Amino acid sequence: MENEIPDNVVYSEEKGYNASFLPYATSVGAPIIKVDDVAAWKGRGVRNVNKEFENKFNELKLQYQSLMEEFEWNELVYNSKFSFEPIIGEIYHLYATGDGTYFLSLIPPHEWNKKHIGTFQLNSDKKWVKQH
Repeated sequence: MENEIPDNVVYSEEKGYNASFLPYATSVGAPIIKVDDVAAWKGRGVRNVNKEFENKFNELKLQYQSLMEEFEWNELVYNSKFSFEPIIGEIYHLYATGDGTYFLSLIPPHEWNKKHIGTFQLNSDKKWVKQH
């Protein structure tokens, strides 16, 4: 009789007894080896993270737009004509002239018939804050 190995033993000439390395059960009494579906978990994780990045990006985009608007207003006011030193905390009004230049004044728009551009307050950082 030949030296045969029974069917229920996992053995090969090249690898020997390798049942513990196989990705499937090798006997009737072995536990079921179930591979988890990590693709679904990864997909949910990617969607959640992408949504978080998208929200953060939109938030930063809004902050950037707000910052650029502040910058443009400050540039406009600082480049306008005024012959006084503005006081921190005071309210000033920006007007446009007919020739396309701007000037800053203490006179409110309801007391003067000029084209009113905006109302601003100078804060302690020397930044012009547009009043609504």
